[in-house]
Amino acid sequence: MKRILTLILFTMTATTFAFGQCSDADRQKLEAWDKSLGDAAQRGDQAFLQNAYTDDFRNLSPSGVMLTKAQVVENALRDFERAKANPQAAPRYDYYDITCTPNTAVISHRVVATTKQPDGKELTQHARAVHFMEKRSGNWMMVGTAGHPLGDAAQLLYMEREWNDAMKNRDAAWFERNYADDATDVISRTGALLTKAEAVADVRNGKDKINSNELSDTNVRVAGDTAIVTGVNHVKGSDEKGQAYERRVRFTDVFVKRDGRWQVLATQGTRIQ
Repeated sequence: MKRILTLILFTMTATTFAFGQCSDADRQKLEAWDKSLGDAAQRGDQAFLQNAYTDDFRNLSPSGVMLTKAQVVENALRDFERAKANPQAAPRYDYYDITCTPNTAVISHRVVATTKQPDGKELTQHARAVHFMEKRSGNWMMVGTAGHPLGDAAQLLYMEREWNDAMKNRDAAWFERNYADDATDVISRTGALLTKAEAVADVRNGKDKINSNELSDTNVRVAGDTAIVTGVNHVKGSDEKGQAYERRVRFTDVFVKRDGRWQVLATQGTRIQ
């Protein structure tokens, strides 16, 4: 009897686990749906917005106020009209984390919104949004959402992920934008000390290829307008001769906040494997 119960529980657990998995295709469709919702708000598409939310939809705003479907749609249309007189860049949605079953889904992602202030300077705000979805009459609809602003520590951890992506994609523009003009970069492979210009050139002209890079053991300390991030970066790739390599580098990154945004001031890595 005990063995039968064990088998039943195992089967139930395995079935639940299987249904809880999203295929890559499922995730791509849900991510595309979410981005299309953001686009609809930007262009004031009332019909799309009305069909995207369930009638019992609720939105817990960062301020703690609970909003209904009607209020969310009304706010989106009001923002669209206001933006006509003062156009702003569309928010960026990235770093998605999506789980789903055949009829339910949870979508979480970062939101980066940059607006131009009256003095001409740009203000960038970071937040994290969580959306709860249900499939009704065969269509995905949003039944609830919540969001919260990201503090400095969370912003810096996302910046580390951006950094890894920029290295993998050889995105020299990221380094131009996010390295302080007086930044220094100590290369873990050679110990060479690079200026910002040299670091940007190294990214742009390097011949090695990164297949994967994963962060672990990260820690963030913030003191006013200065921050230190430590961690381990596990990198797999091939060098300029096509030889495969695998490295684990313990790093220390120093950031400084200037003009309201974090920039890399210094970085140093030590190979540990």
